[in-house]
Amino acid sequence: MRSLDLAVIGLYALTMLAIGRYYKLRVQTADDYLLGGRTMSPLMIGLSLFATLTSTLSYLALPGEMIKNGPMMFAQAAGFPVAYLIVGWVLIPRFMRQQDVTSGYELLEKRLGLCGRMLGATMFMTLRIVWMAAILYATTNKVLVPLLGLDPSWSPYISAAMGLIALVYSAEGGMRAVVVTDAMQSLIMCAGAVVVVAIVTTNLGSVAAWWPTTWAAHWQEPVFWFQADMRVTFMGAFLNMVVWTICTCGADQMAIQRYLSTRDAKAARQSFGIHLLTEVLMAALLALVGLAVLGYFTAHPEGLGNPAALVEQADELLPRFVVTMLPGGLAGLVIAAMLSAAMSSLSSGMNSASAVITSDFIGRFRSVKWTPHEEIRVARWASIGIGILAVLLSMYVGQLATNLLELCIKVVNLLTAPLFVLFFLALFVRWSTPLGGIAATIASITVAVGISFYKWGGLEFLWTAPASLLAGIVVGAGVSLISPRAIPTEKVIS
Repeated sequence: MRSLDLAVIGLYALTMLAIGRYYKLRVQTADDYLLGGRTMSPLMIGLSLFATLTSTLSYLALPGEMIKNGPMMFAQAAGFPVAYLIVGWVLIPRFMRQQDVTSGYELLEKRLGLCGRMLGATMFMTLRIVWMAAILYATTNKVLVPLLGLDPSWSPYISAAMGLIALVYSAEGGMRAVVVTDAMQSLIMCAGAVVVVAIVTTNLGSVAAWWPTTWAAHWQEPVFWFQADMRVTFMGAFLNMVVWTICTCGADQMAIQRYLSTRDAKAARQSFGIHLLTEVLMAALLALVGLAVLGYFTAHPEGLGNPAALVEQADELLPRFVVTMLPGGLAGLVIAAMLSAAMSSLSSGMNSASAVITSDFIGRFRSVKWTPHEEIRVARWASIGIGILAVLLSMYVGQLATNLLELCIKVVNLLTAPLFVLFFLALFVRWSTPLGGIAATIASITVAVGISFYKWGGLEFLWTAPASLLAGIVVGAGVSLISPRAIPTEKVIS
């Protein structure tokens, strides 16, 4: 790693810390810290939501998926218009009707009782802690350790350093610092992808030199309609993305917290639309990165060492290209883009987790209201605890999957659909009950685990979210018909 690259990375880290310190001086209340005063720009919120959900896992996995398996997985983008209609016009208006809500899981208590609220908050915390651990693992072991030429024993220290930087600026500046740094990191991610494509094109002489003219022999053949035993089909990828986007953006505190940070439902819907448009742009750029890197190593197989690495080590080819081919400064920019993908997700996860701990696990049971200073202090300490736990788990999460994209879907998103099942029951099933919520959660998680790890019914991993969502809704609605409703409490949101 050259000194100029290290300088670029160091400047990036210092900028993030400076933004955190700047906004620390402007945090006066818990609403300022957790929701940015509820007046944030839809553009900034949209870019923040994009950066939050586009982690290093995605930044490495999508080019790796293109290199190893071809473009079939990118059919997922076709599901965005459907997801926009459902989330933007059905779910967001329901969230924005609530007053003085900080955590999305407060909305579950009216229909599903305190048990439903605790169940939703617990699933969110479990989901996002594992997600943050996976991000730290991928960034450390797939990017920084290979690029810096370090022994893998350095991984825990690098993970701790990354977690500390994200923790400092998010804990100091709160939601405003997280959103502003997310927006900056979105631009850095796009710039990094453009740099890779431009350098490959310059090196090989033209776009035509790396643009494929035939279907690669190792790519999966395209299949349009549903086929349970196929890893990816067009309709399977489409359905998975529709379900995943609805479940994530309709039940995850990181998304709900951003909607609540805007003025009204119209502004929240605009921010969601900006998020989806940026997702499409970034997916296209990362697909081009995958094709470009594939074209480069096909033309220069000596850079692989082992020809089989083109397929077997697809997730590692982008970092390898960065360190061996990019000139000083530009390599640092692309590495900063990968770090941006990690940092934005980590800081958002910490901030949202602290909101849930503050509102659902501590504040819900307090008889005496916090002062603004006390609530901010509790939220900051909650962020610190979550950051430490994520660093510790990052040492083990990589053992659960051999492919980064499968890691994203199998492990990281295992609870995404079960979490949304609770919101579906609370918002759309008038007869839903606490017992129905519990039964739905058990059924949904059972199906998700069965498909992800045991291929129940011969279904591949892309069927995890749709099948577990359907199972949870059916079981939850059925059990609710024969079980008692929730008893109202003083803390219920009207």
